[in-house]
Amino acid sequence: MHFLIGFFAIFFSVGSAFAEDKLTATIASIDADVVFMRHALAPGFGDPANFALENCATQRNLDSVGSKQAMEIGAEIRRSATTFTEVISSEWCRCKETTELLGLGSWDPFSGLNSFFQDFAYKNVVLKKLEQKLSQLKPGVTLMVTHQVVITSVTGQAVGSGGLIAFNTRTKEARKFRLD
Repeated sequence: MHFLIGFFAIFFSVGSAFAEDKLTATIASIDADVVFMRHALAPGFGDPANFALENCATQRNLDSVGSKQAMEIGAEIRRSATTFTEVISSEWCRCKETTELLGLGSWDPFSGLNSFFQDFAYKNVVLKKLEQKLSQLKPGVTLMVTHQVVITSVTGQAVGSGGLIAFNTRTKEARKFRLD
């Protein structure tokens, strides 16, 4: 009898842990091969007129709340059963900082995730690079840290700062969720 009670206690605690793993469950629900994440909170709207890609001081950047948000989301990702096969980020500083603060290990900048909101990058060029990347993904799930305009262009859905969308590149199904 004690064996059965112990078995059910283990079974239900493992089941509960998986049920709480929103990232893995959301990915599995649509067989997603990409998770888009909007950068963490960077107060303001757009970027200053003197924007320069190589100079973070000329960009809208994370504040302390955004930094904390990125670290908390990273902790949730690390607690999950999901391991990303590739992590890539827009070249904008707020995206690179978000990606670094997630604490997921190595990642690469990718111009196919850059913002075209204010024409600091050309929409058709960005989306063409992204489309090519999406057609040549490594097996597994890729995390892409980017901007609302890019996410909306691909998935048809908008997310707030730190929001995520699981996306199946074959079926084009998208599911919005949050980890913070």
